[in-house]
Amino acid sequence: MTANMLAALPNNVTLIVLGIVLVIILAILFVIGMFFKIWLRARVAGAPVSFGNLIAMWLRKVPNSLIVDSRITAAKAGLNYTTDQLEAHFLAGGNVPDVVLSLIAADKAGITLNFDRACAIDLAVKGTGKTVLEAVRTSINPKVIDCPNPASGKDKIEAVARDGISLRVRARVTVRTNLDRFVGGATEETVVARVGEGIVTSIGSAASHKDVLENPDNISKLVLQKGVDASTAFEILSIDIADVDVGDNIGAKLQTEQAEADKQVAQAKAEVRRAAAVANEQEMQARTQEMRAKVVEAEAGIPMAIADAFRSGNLGIMDYTRYKNLIADTKMRDSIAGEGGEDAGEDPSL
Repeated sequence: MTANMLAALPNNVTLIVLGIVLVIILAILFVIGMFFKIWLRARVAGAPVSFGNLIAMWLRKVPNSLIVDSRITAAKAGLNYTTDQLEAHFLAGGNVPDVVLSLIAADKAGITLNFDRACAIDLAVKGTGKTVLEAVRTSINPKVIDCPNPASGKDKIEAVARDGISLRVRARVTVRTNLDRFVGGATEETVVARVGEGIVTSIGSAASHKDVLENPDNISKLVLQKGVDASTAFEILSIDIADVDVGDNIGAKLQTEQAEADKQVAQAKAEVRRAAAVANEQEMQARTQEMRAKVVEAEAGIPMAIADAFRSGNLGIMDYTRYKNLIADTKMRDSIAGEGGEDAGEDPSL
């Protein structure tokens, strides 16, 4: 039994070896069948990729068809990039076809743009709705930006000249992408804001609104001199004043409002003085009534004084008679003059 097994052992080893060889052959055929078309396409296009690279991309879950096609596109345009470079950008989350197309466009337009900067721009604009290809195309074919941006709800920028007349201006800014400053540079909103600020400054420094209407290009010159595209992702080629409208006389309005405010202040001060005068008048009336009360109080003591004079012998009957005649005479005179009533000049105590 043992001898038979030993005799059969070489046959078993042979079968095992043949089986392993067959598996290897099948695996090789499988790999060749899986990647042959891609390999052949790259070879025929003049951008060869080895089976090892194709297998490595497959293991790293990188779409080898995308990488190979992008490399073929670059090679046909005269650019040579390795699969490792393209894979690295894909694994970083970049858009490989856009990067390759942007590099081709820049090369054909004579713009200096290397692979690393293109990848940096692509990653920088990721999630913003823009692409590196769009940035390169804007650098080749400048774009026009409206100032102010219609999306802001305003169609014109309003500024006031030194003579008080307001002007409403709409400008069109022609820009192209500055690829060297695209990463980290300010966006279109900053350019629009700076141009708007320059327009307001230019109009505000004009002695008259007529000067602006006569030479609207002075606005463009002043804004360009300010270097509003500094630290932005764009280079301003020109600023064209598309429309200028004459607005309201803001200076006159401000003067009218100031005069109205001054009038209200003067009225308020006059009202304060009138109220003070009324209060003083009321106070004087109160004091008059107080004095009259004191007079009445003093007159009330006269009968008592007369009685004391009678008792003390300082006043006689004839003196009292003359006193009564004097009062009667005074009453008659007042009646004739119409200045007294029925009891005018009469002692209230008698």
